[in-house]
Amino acid sequence: MHSGNSLKVSDVIRAIGTVYGDIGTSPLYTLAVIILITKPKPEEIFGIVSLMIWTLIIIPTIQYAWFAMNLSLRGEGSIIVLGEIASSITKSKELKILHKALIIVGIGFLLGDGIITPAITILSSTEGLRLINGLENLSQETVLIIAISITLTLFAIQKHGTGKIGIAFGPIMIVYFLSIATIGFYFISQNPTVLKALNPIEGFNFVINHPFLAFISLSEIILVATGGEAMYADMGHIGKNAIRVGWVFVFFAVTMSYLGQAAFILNNQQETNPFFHSASILLGNEFYILFLILVTVAGIIASQALISGVFSLIFQGINARLIPLLQVRHTSTELSTQIYIPVVNFFLLIGVLIMFFIFRESEKMASAYGLAVNIDMVITATLLSYIYFSLKKYPFFIGSIGLLLTDLTFFLSNTLKIPHGAYWPIMFAIPPISVISLYLLGQNRIYSKAKFMDLKKFLEAFDKVYSKGHIIKGKAVFLLRDINRIPPYIVETMIKHGIIYEENIFLTLNKLDEPFGIKAYFKEDVKPHIKHITIDYGYQEIVNVDECLRDLKMNERVIFYGVDNVYSDNIIWKLFGLIKRIFSNFADFYKLPPQKVHGVVVRIEI
Repeated sequence: MHSGNSLKVSDVIRAIGTVYGDIGTSPLYTLAVIILITKPKPEEIFGIVSLMIWTLIIIPTIQYAWFAMNLSLRGEGSIIVLGEIASSITKSKELKILHKALIIVGIGFLLGDGIITPAITILSSTEGLRLINGLENLSQETVLIIAISITLTLFAIQKHGTGKIGIAFGPIMIVYFLSIATIGFYFISQNPTVLKALNPIEGFNFVINHPFLAFISLSEIILVATGGEAMYADMGHIGKNAIRVGWVFVFFAVTMSYLGQAAFILNNQQETNPFFHSASILLGNEFYILFLILVTVAGIIASQALISGVFSLIFQGINARLIPLLQVRHTSTELSTQIYIPVVNFFLLIGVLIMFFIFRESEKMASAYGLAVNIDMVITATLLSYIYFSLKKYPFFIGSIGLLLTDLTFFLSNTLKIPHGAYWPIMFAIPPISVISLYLLGQNRIYSKAKFMDLKKFLEAFDKVYSKGHIIKGKAVFLLRDINRIPPYIVETMIKHGIIYEENIFLTLNKLDEPFGIKAYFKEDVKPHIKHITIDYGYQEIVNVDECLRDLKMNERVIFYGVDNVYSDNIIWKLFGLIKRIFSNFADFYKLPPQKVHGVVVRIEI
């Protein structure tokens, strides 16, 4: 964990490699798509590029790098964290439910974005092959086969972890950013009038003089800011200052690229693919091939960063008890943040392949892109407004309202894309939103229906059973959440069925406010024959209960935990029961030794 104040060059390099892939590869397709849709006249180019640059200033810089990064829990940032902060401020049950609903929708659409970003980034870089001498007539089928091969490889290596090759991501992305900035700078020097676009008045005039055209173009201009949310989401394991310093460099590079592409278009009126064409003209065939390899690798790194980001978000959701216990694996012994979630990896891959087969071309894919990210921007700005108002930080509150209005304007423009493909991220978001909502509602219902026993009452019943003398030799471990509320499965096992061992150990797992560290220790004995062990663990850790018990020299014969068997006549709750059965159970998630584990099924009618 990096403290918020210290800053190392290596952290900045790491930030450039892991945070800015998505936002840094937007120049590949953004201006090309805007030209395709708006068919602008030369004087309108200035206004469009001005809006692009000022979007980069308003959303990634102000909304994420400044306003959002001022707020964190345990040094962590993400849409989940913002929701948790908002909920901790209010006493209102209705507002807490609203905050939770916003988080769930946010997670759903971030997963939608996790599908579209790799698809558009990999496909657009592969389409650049056509500018190599001799490959001009490359068919779209061939381009798709290459893109699919890259994608399959990318998702296949996830289970092995990317920690070792991840070290190279930073330097590669720095070379990429310097390359696109240099190409941009060259074309700016050919037509310096393009620097007028830095003036926000140009963007303002474009909106005033061409309101309808400007409104339509906003739905594609938002693509410059996709990936901005990664700055906030990665704050916990990279550090606030490293991300902010890295952003200064990245902002300069992508701005140079957009201005250079605009200058190139002004000199080549019929231009439709400014990023790749300008590079191929300036670099010549041999250097262009090298540049294309660099761009493709940058696209893969961008996709990798997004996949890792989705894993990290889901893991945060599991730890926040929002998401069912999915199977999570650590892929690195050195980096605890390197995790792999097989079921999420599989569904992301299927989603990306669906995008390839449906849209086939990156320009068409852009019509589906932007909406998912935009919805998350609106949710972020809404939570920022609420938090800053509640904290009485009124300048930030007024700024957040301004950001919210900006995000909503982009959102209204993006709704025009829904009939043209933007319904896909909505379709991708609906399953996770439904599953998480049902899981939460079901868990709450179980908790309200389950018959917990007060500790004092339990101990009285325990003494009666123990005094009868039918004691099993050895030690048994019982898992529970709160020592003062004994769960139904323990009551059933020990009191109703009389299964009592010589030594009975109650084990509780306690999540800390630090990211790393696991400590298992004995607390004060509950009473003779009942001990209490607590395992404290960092919120980024995956706990191996078996290892912790070995460290405490435990040689238990059996480990008991409760399994809720949900019964209901209602189809909704039947579905919830199915979700609970399908997803990785408690024993798998906490690495309990399979030969000792005994899940006690408790029938719960909901």
